[in-house]
Amino acid sequence: MKREPLVFAGVCDWSGLVRGKAFPVADLASRLKKGVGLTHSNIMMSCFGPIFTTPFGTEGDLIIRPDPQAYVEVVFEDDITERFYLSDITNTDGTPWDFCPRTFLKRALDRLEGRFGLHLLASFEQEFVLSNVEQRPGATYALDAFRRQGAFGEKLLGAMRLAGFAPDSFLPEYGPGQYEATLHPEEGLRSADAAVVLREMARALAWRSGGRAIFAPMLTPDGIGNGTHIHMSLWRGDVPVTHDPAGFLGLGREASAFFAGILDHMSAVTAFTAPSVASYYRLTPNRWAPVHANIRSQDRGAALRVAPIFSTSEETPAAQFNVEFRVADASASPYLALGSLVWAGLEGLERGLSLQASPDESQILPRSLMDATAALQADAAASSWWSEDAMNSYIAFKNAEIAALENLDEEGICKRYSEVY
Repeated sequence: MKREPLVFAGVCDWSGLVRGKAFPVADLASRLKKGVGLTHSNIMMSCFGPIFTTPFGTEGDLIIRPDPQAYVEVVFEDDITERFYLSDITNTDGTPWDFCPRTFLKRALDRLEGRFGLHLLASFEQEFVLSNVEQRPGATYALDAFRRQGAFGEKLLGAMRLAGFAPDSFLPEYGPGQYEATLHPEEGLRSADAAVVLREMARALAWRSGGRAIFAPMLTPDGIGNGTHIHMSLWRGDVPVTHDPAGFLGLGREASAFFAGILDHMSAVTAFTAPSVASYYRLTPNRWAPVHANIRSQDRGAALRVAPIFSTSEETPAAQFNVEFRVADASASPYLALGSLVWAGLEGLERGLSLQASPDESQILPRSLMDATAALQADAAASSWWSEDAMNSYIAFKNAEIAALENLDEEGICKRYSEVY
């Protein structure tokens, strides 16, 4: 029987999951203009599926509008092609919808460019567990662990290359069956698109081999966490401005202000970057994960890590220089995570902060998702990042997720998230 080729238009929503609709490829030209329909309450779908709370009810219509610059087409060995567009959510008249995750990030990036003439390069390091890789003791970072994933790594990086992104590395990680994949830096919005596409390609490949790529922050409460580390650098045109050898920790004046802003608002930011209940089982002592809102040079226990400069690189030191944010995982929408970091960094730039004047290292990160949403609600500056309706809805959305898990113990909570992510 003849198949009708379909293409999916999806939104990586507040749960960090790509949801949307497919339509015939034959209708592509018209769909790129008019999109596909969506209801307002769709953005309130929890990561577990049900809508626990919504301010919208059953009313209203929106448009999922495919972004022609965010198209993925990858042909797999089973001769099934993955075709999808990452999309924006707009009102029916085509204007941006404030609740859209990509719009949240775009607005921040536009302000960074418009107010300060700066743009952001970023890259997401993403850790995950392959469910069908045999676990053996002593395999941490080992060639044997690399061998036992078979061709998965090569296929994943090959799929990312076909999708238009530049692969950087693939490696066995610290935990059983755990791996990490990284891409070369991209411009702000495109870097978040790349993070979404990498997750989906990993899931597609693992499914085809009878397993799963599990990105959940913690598979068990006492296990090894899956983190998402976001590398960032600031540029003015083609000139990197993050590095100044004479600056504190080697940071230039504007970069110092930007990252001081992130430190100052980090408790609020965690509600976007570590947005699951299980996220906070990872952010505990002795897990090589941050517990303080701090910045340090080349310290993987810091919330912000100033990355090293490798003298063997062909890049200049200034172009290579970047800062890594480590308080994130893949339960987050990359757009909300990166957007909140840019908004917080903007606060630092606009107030002329410096790292020397930033909060000291006694500032503890939120110990739970409830603490994080409370910090977001209490942060007066964060209220300017989004409309009042969107911010209140997001906080209610996350608090409803917490309530949905209140009868489960930590083991059960990890299991629920592992089934989703």
